[in-house]
Amino acid sequence: MNAAGAPAVVLMTQVLALAGILGQPPARGRPPDFMMLEAPNTRTIEKGDQSNVDDAKQVLVRTDGEWTRLWQQHSPERPRPAVDFSKEMVVGVFMGSRPHAGFSTAIVSTTAANGALIVRYTETLPKPGTVSAQILTFPYHLVAIAKTDVKDVKFEKVQ
Repeated sequence: MNAAGAPAVVLMTQVLALAGILGQPPARGRPPDFMMLEAPNTRTIEKGDQSNVDDAKQVLVRTDGEWTRLWQQHSPERPRPAVDFSKEMVVGVFMGSRPHAGFSTAIVSTTAANGALIVRYTETLPKPGTVSAQILTFPYHLVAIAKTDVKDVKFEKVQ
């Protein structure tokens, strides 16, 4: 091959390699966040990795006052999203402080049965060897769900 054709071969190799990477099916287990569908009967209020909530916790918010207090802890510099607490309540999952990017959480289902609300959520960790931004992150997911009078709330981490 002559030197003039070498850049074309390199470019073609890169294109094929990229196509091979993008053409692979997702790894086993939970699909990536960009493929996640909204959990039935929920409305995402906010999801991200920059919260002021330092510790891992799960929350159920039933009143405007509780929502104000949580929002002041979570993101006091931004306006609080509107929630109609006569019709909705908020459930949230906070992973707490993480040493770098690549962590996330997602509420995947909420079910009211037998007087209890069951909130299922996932936590995604970066795969070993993954290169990620070296910045503290605080992953969270807040969703609104239909108001219910259940007394018992159970948060279940699922794979």
